[in-house]
Amino acid sequence: MSLVKAESNSEKQNVASYTRESTVSDDYISADAIPDGGVRAWLVILGVYVIPHPYDAYTNAYGVYNDFYVREYLVKTQTSSQISWIGSVQLFLVLSAGLVSGRAFDAGYFYHLMIGGALLFEFCLFMISISKPEQYYQLFLAQGLGMGIAIGVMYIPAIGIIAHYFQRRRALAIGFATAGSAVGGAIHPIMLNAWFHGSVGFHSGVKASAGLTGGMMLIAILLMKPRYPKNTRKAISTVQSFRIFLRDLPYVIMILGTVLTLAGLYYPIFYLQLKAIENGITSHLAFYTIAVLNAASAVGRVLPNLFVYRFGAFNVIIPCVFLTSLLVFCNLAIDNVAGTMIFAILYGFFSGSYASVLPAMVGSTAETDAEIGARLGVCFTFTVGLGGLIGTPIAGALLSTTFQWWRPTLFSGICVFSGASCFTATRFLLARRRNTNVL
Repeated sequence: MSLVKAESNSEKQNVASYTRESTVSDDYISADAIPDGGVRAWLVILGVYVIPHPYDAYTNAYGVYNDFYVREYLVKTQTSSQISWIGSVQLFLVLSAGLVSGRAFDAGYFYHLMIGGALLFEFCLFMISISKPEQYYQLFLAQGLGMGIAIGVMYIPAIGIIAHYFQRRRALAIGFATAGSAVGGAIHPIMLNAWFHGSVGFHSGVKASAGLTGGMMLIAILLMKPRYPKNTRKAISTVQSFRIFLRDLPYVIMILGTVLTLAGLYYPIFYLQLKAIENGITSHLAFYTIAVLNAASAVGRVLPNLFVYRFGAFNVIIPCVFLTSLLVFCNLAIDNVAGTMIFAILYGFFSGSYASVLPAMVGSTAETDAEIGARLGVCFTFTVGLGGLIGTPIAGALLSTTFQWWRPTLFSGICVFSGASCFTATRFLLARRRNTNVL
């Protein structure tokens, strides 16, 4: 017992030391006069605006590929569940690679990460462009594993560099920068569908996409230049963070909620276009469903954040996730163009709200600012990635080759609803602990 107590005290001392040294580091950064504007700073924001376009073409817009693989490219040898593993593994690696890339970025390896990730990204795209029909392993290796690692390596440094130039106006800067993510998620599905199903064809379309994204990433890397402040921070290890945070019951329940929510959240996004076509909607209209969803997601990532500071992250995210679960169930009754487009708009808005407010919700569970980064790292690496990994393959297996839509819809809706319930429980526990309703 004494050994456990001593170990616990040691861990608390590590956290306390980390908090003190982080405060010193933050004071140094303030004294170093972060510009909070200027030509150089806004050129960096422009670079961050450009770089998300390739990401969303191959994460949020994966439904375009999923539809093509299920109906044409892998239809003879693979089930929808097996095909969905490509997108889910990619999503898992995008979310989980931040554990490594975040530490490397802090250590000063920004250009190593960005250039290496961009080269791997382009290499994987060209591998997809020379793949053969019905060769599942080629697509899984290139698009699932390779591109997942490439995007994950670049994502954290591309967002983290904003903190080098903005402090007081950081929220505004992040809003401008991440707008590129929404634009990319809306434009790329339209282009990919036009190329894959038009005169260009799949292989040439992927090559065209590689050329476009390669040029955009080159421009972005040239625009972005890190300003590393003097770092006096002594971070606790990931294992120590994990052990400390698992003793915090509200945090553990919230983590469970993120796993359940992510397990169900991406099923409508991955399968919306396929379901529209199976319902008899013409392909010309169905090809716009994912673009509409991502465009609505752009609005959802901005508006709810305006209320977070006043009402609290949990008070904003809980109704959004409950409404998202309700929309999943409603999707079962949709079988026409008007219903599909209305669903795409509403689901895009509320699911985008969840994605946008999630970091603030995780951060609100921290006792000090020094814990926020570690709590986000544990959440995204060990849990959010897991939910994204297992959710869509399970939904694909439930769908089966006969397209039994009610089964994956029920699974997805229950998962998201359960996640919202976990967030509600976490809010209740934190409100009682802190004696406040603004959470």
